[in-house]
Amino acid sequence: MVTTDAPTAPAKKRKTGNRLRRSHEIRRSILPTTLLWVLAVLMAFPLLWFLLSSFKPGGELFSYPLSFLPREWTLSGYEDAFERVEFMRYLTNTFVVASVATILTVFLCASTGYALAKYKNPWLSVLGLCVLSMTMLPGEVILNPLFIVVRDLGMYNSLLGVIMPSILTPTGVFMFRQFFLTVPDELIDAARIDGASEYGIFLRIMVPLARPIMLTLAIVSFQWRWNDYILPLIILGDPDQYTLQIALRSLVGAQNINWSVLLSASVLSMIPLVALYLVFQKYVTSSNINAGLKD
Repeated sequence: MVTTDAPTAPAKKRKTGNRLRRSHEIRRSILPTTLLWVLAVLMAFPLLWFLLSSFKPGGELFSYPLSFLPREWTLSGYEDAFERVEFMRYLTNTFVVASVATILTVFLCASTGYALAKYKNPWLSVLGLCVLSMTMLPGEVILNPLFIVVRDLGMYNSLLGVIMPSILTPTGVFMFRQFFLTVPDELIDAARIDGASEYGIFLRIMVPLARPIMLTLAIVSFQWRWNDYILPLIILGDPDQYTLQIALRSLVGAQNINWSVLLSASVLSMIPLVALYLVFQKYVTSSNINAGLKD
C-alpha cells in the first residue's frame, strides 16, 4: 500500500501567499484598467461616428434625432468619390510624394546621423548643433523663402517641388544620431580591421542595426507627407498635380459642402496609413546592438 505525505506547512503558506498576492494585484489593476477602457472608448467613439457616417445618405447626416448607426446603408458617397473627384489621380500623386520623400528621408537622415555620431571633427559638432536648432523653428516661418527657392529652381507646380524640401528632417537626423551613439565603437573598429570600407560599415553593419529606427521614421515620415497640406498648397497650382489633402479641401465650397463625398473620400484616404501601420508595427522593436561583440 502506497501512502502519500500531506503537504508541509511551508508549502501551504507559499500557496496561500501566492493567492493573496494575485488577489491583491487584481484589485490594484481594476482602476487603471477601467480608466484605460474609458479613454479607449472616448477616443474610438468619434472615429466610429466618422466611419459610420460615410455610409449614410446625405439627407440622413443632419436629420433629427441623430443616429449612431445608419438607418439606410449606402455606398453612394464612395461611388461619387471615384467618379466625380478623380480620387485615383489624387491618390497616385499623394502616394508618389509620400513614398519617394520617405525613402530619401530615411537614407539621408541615416547617413547624416551616422556621420554626426561616429566621425570626430569640430565642424561636425557645429553642424549637428545647427541641425538640432532647426527643430525649434516652425516650418511656417520659412514658407515664403522656401517658395522662392522652389520657384527659382523650376520645380513650381510639380510633385518634385513638394518632395525635395521635405527629404531631410532635423527630427530624423537627431533620432539616428542618438541611436548610433549607443553603438559601441569597438564594433566599427573590428570591421575596419577586417578590411571593411566606410561605405560597407554603414550599409552592412549600421543600417541593419538601425532597422527599428528606420522603420519608425519611415512610418512617421510617410504619415507626415501623406497628410501634408500647407506645402502642397503653396507649391501646386495645377489641379492635375493636386495631392489628396488639397483635393479634399477643394470639396468644401463657398455655398455648400458635399458631406457624403467628403466623408467617404476621407475614409479612403486613411486606409493606406492604417495598412502601413498594421504591416510594419511588429518590426518596430529594439535591436541588439551588441551582436557581433565578444565579452
